[in-house]
Amino acid sequence: MTKTQAVSFSRTGGPEVFDYVEIDLPPPPAGEVQIRQAAVGLNFIDVYFRNGSYKVPHLPFVTGKEGAGTVTAVGPDVTDFKVGDRVAYASADGAYSVERNIEARHLVHVPGGIELETAAAMMLKGMTAEYLLNRTFKVGPETVLLFHAAAGGVGLIAGQWAKALGATVIGTAGSEDKVALALEHGYDHVINYKSEDFVGRVRDITGGKGVDVVYDSIGRDTFPQSLDCLKPRGLFASFGQSSGPIENFSLSQLAQKGSLFATRPTLFTYIAARQELIDSAKALFDVVQSNKVRINVNQTYPLREVGRAHADLESRKTTGTTLLIP
Repeated sequence: MTKTQAVSFSRTGGPEVFDYVEIDLPPPPAGEVQIRQAAVGLNFIDVYFRNGSYKVPHLPFVTGKEGAGTVTAVGPDVTDFKVGDRVAYASADGAYSVERNIEARHLVHVPGGIELETAAAMMLKGMTAEYLLNRTFKVGPETVLLFHAAAGGVGLIAGQWAKALGATVIGTAGSEDKVALALEHGYDHVINYKSEDFVGRVRDITGGKGVDVVYDSIGRDTFPQSLDCLKPRGLFASFGQSSGPIENFSLSQLAQKGSLFATRPTLFTYIAARQELIDSAKALFDVVQSNKVRINVNQTYPLREVGRAHADLESRKTTGTTLLIP
């Protein structure tokens, strides 16, 4: 048994509930490996667990879904990984730690040429972009899409990737600086939703036709206007709720606004099968190594200052990708 450090909370609430604590770290049991983390990704799902929007399995709880590091020990029955391997993951609770044990089924090998910090910055956000663009709605040269929070971590990756697929890419952002940032990352048009009517602008851009698909991680503040941006039989993909949950949604709205489709996807469903995880990660690594998508870390915080990182994320002071450094 060794000691390591982690960030946990014993009650839900604001960023002040976090504690930086010393915890016991046993040798990895069967099916698990132990890793020393180079970096941990910060994501809005971490906020949802901390503030109680998503239920945690127990308290105290170490949150965080995404990280990358080096294997330091291997438990029984693990054959795919060995000590010294560079690995990353995006779907295992407990990332807010210096060292940790993790089930091997959650891990993928990080290819040479990709730094561990880069891997930690892109796994959850990049595989989210992958499934949204390739599987939730198959984006191609004929696609016209709207992506809310274009200057966010998923948005900056998705804009570049969608452009590489040949789509016409429209985004929204909340400030002129964020508009400019999104325009540098593949977007053809970016609308400042705080100063412009994004529904009207989408209609202008598309000649009144609307878009094929809206990707919406904002929730309350952009609904039901997102539906008004869609073509008849278009798809509303609601994959987050940074402004709060959507309320008063009824299926009749989909009929009234053009026989629309709606889905509430999550990454964890799309990578639940081991081969789906491997394939999604490979698609992400390939598009990054081809230089069609670049991963920029725009903010870093020491792991022990995760409360400040959460406060900045929730107040929309951050752009793109944020890393926590153990």
